Amino acid sequence: MRGRTGHHLGVALGLIVGSGVVLAGCSAPSSGSAESGTTLTVFAAASLGDSFEELADGFEQENPGVEVEYNIAGSSSLAEQILAGAPADVFASADEPNMHTVVAAGENSGEPEPFATNVLTLVTPADIPADTPANTPGITSLEDATAEGVKLVVCAPQVPCGRAALALAEDAGVELSPVSEEASVTDVLGKVTSGEADAGLVYVTDALGAGESVNAIELENADSAVNTYPITVLAAAAENGSEHPELAQRFVDYVLSEEGQSVLEADGFGAP
Repeated sequence: MRGRTGHHLGVALGLIVGSGVVLAGCSAPSSGSAESGTTLTVFAAASLGDSFEELADGFEQENPGVEVEYNIAGSSSLAEQILAGAPADVFASADEPNMHTVVAAGENSGEPEPFATNVLTLVTPADIPADTPANTPGITSLEDATAEGVKLVVCAPQVPCGRAALALAEDAGVELSPVSEEASVTDVLGKVTSGEADAGLVYVTDALGAGESVNAIELENADSAVNTYPITVLAAAAENGSEHPELAQRFVDYVLSEEGQSVLEADGFGAP
């Protein structure tokens, strides 16, 4: 990840659950004062990892004494953890269905706000040119990736990128026969960059972040499966979490601000 190292809580919080419209021209909100040593816990979808690490740097600079801790994982896993009582202040999901799950359970404090969009792209390992993959037909389209003998990896159906992959395949009139279904988009990317898969469906932001380690193949019908990312303050921020709901809202406002949106745009996210 570029920028900030970050503080990840995924392993510890996994034990808790016992199982495996932005205003144009708005500027970053004023920081106000914050109690020294305050920790803000943010649950963020896997595809937001790099961007939110950078956002944390900016937010901490504007709010001296605050430390942002992240739990970066698949949105469905994060929703399960929240419903199981894991303390968190903010939830940023990679899709609306998982956010709806949290809202339906009364775990939010305020209305979720859309802050970004994302679409899928096809990636292949960089050491195998996209037009001549070893031992497979040339992979230059989704149809090629679904051909017999091609090791395709996608996200599991309950994960936002998995739902998007199914919608994309349906729109293209092809059937996905993946060799594995992963719990997060970063896991799919890892299978491709390690050479374990011939191709994978990931977000354009992940492909951009992977740089020269993958070949990215733009999909003609990518816009048929657009994921909208919502963010909200959680009820735990005022109940059993860090008890800093105002600070949590300040973080949400920062993500929605012109400064926050510029970070997301630079990383390939679309506007909400």
